[in-house]
Amino acid sequence: MGFNTILFEKKDKVATITLNVPNSNWLTIPMMKEINEALMDVKKDPTIQLLVFDHAGDKAFCDGVDVADHVPEKVDEMIDLFHGMFRNMAAMDVTSVCLVNGRSLGGGCELMAFCDIVIASEKAKIGQPEINLAVFPPVAAAWFPKIMGLKKAMELILTGKIISAKEAEAIGLVNVVLPVEGFREAAQKFMADFTSKSRPVAMWARRAIMAGLNLDFLQALKASEIIYMQGCMATEDANEGLASFLEKRKPVFKDK
Repeated sequence: MGFNTILFEKKDKVATITLNVPNSNWLTIPMMKEINEALMDVKKDPTIQLLVFDHAGDKAFCDGVDVADHVPEKVDEMIDLFHGMFRNMAAMDVTSVCLVNGRSLGGGCELMAFCDIVIASEKAKIGQPEINLAVFPPVAAAWFPKIMGLKKAMELILTGKIISAKEAEAIGLVNVVLPVEGFREAAQKFMADFTSKSRPVAMWARRAIMAGLNLDFLQALKASEIIYMQGCMATEDANEGLASFLEKRKPVFKDK
């Protein structure tokens, strides 16, 4: 499929969506349409284990949703497409990763934060500055308290402050901060820890985590138990992994 604002590649169990309008990589209505099209493709592909969001240019992962698309005649379509990206991602069992080697602001920060894993460089700047324009970020308002706690979510959304990658790591918004030099090579090594595992078992593990997100512990444990017994333990790879341990050999996973 041909795209004008993104690059889309699938290789070795990894699908990569690259925002390709540097140096700001604004999320325009045309770009969001293309991202949603790529996400629908990933959602239908049973071979994909990792979904990676990357960016062209060395200034910004994404400076946010294009302000021009917030005007009254466009805002309904913009919100539908923008929130559609998160609804599509929420409906996936694929682990998502975001690479941030520059600014990640506004809607770009929301997209980054919604990914399961965030790999940032030391120069990354991260934040939700919408309050400065007398609006607020709906996705961040719904998601930030779940991943960083209420106090920090309030602080970031209500002040619009921009924080460093290290600050973002400290509050759980970023998983790992890597040097700018050799950033993508180091990120590839980090991501290899995910793709080397059984794809279906990773899927079931992620599903168990997400199933318990809004439940109390006993309810979450019950949901996880069901997924473990009916999903994970029904895979060939789970049986192979356990057998390999007992037989003192390296497992050979078939992604089944």
